Amino acid sequence: MDGQQQRQALSAAERSLNLAAQPDKLSDAVGAARKAEQLDQIGAFSGLAELLARLEGAGGAEREAVVAELRDVVGPGPLIALVDRLVR
Repeated sequence: MDGQQQRQALSAAERSLNLAAQPDKLSDAVGAARKAEQLDQIGAFSGLAELLARLEGAGGAEREAVVAELRDVVGPGPLIALVDRLVR
């Protein structure tokens, strides 16, 4: 495993979650999540792009369900705080 590449995957995942917090940047967030998935060597961010794409237009209980799935994808750690910002 290339540690540098995995760090780049983490950075791309972080970027995607920061972008997702801005409603007008969701398509950019999905693109960054796809990059994270491509760089990811251990499956840590598998499904991230698809979940972020589902946020568009999601509200109420549906949005909360997607955010709960995102929590499962990122797991415990520094990204969880960014996921929690997505609940509006």
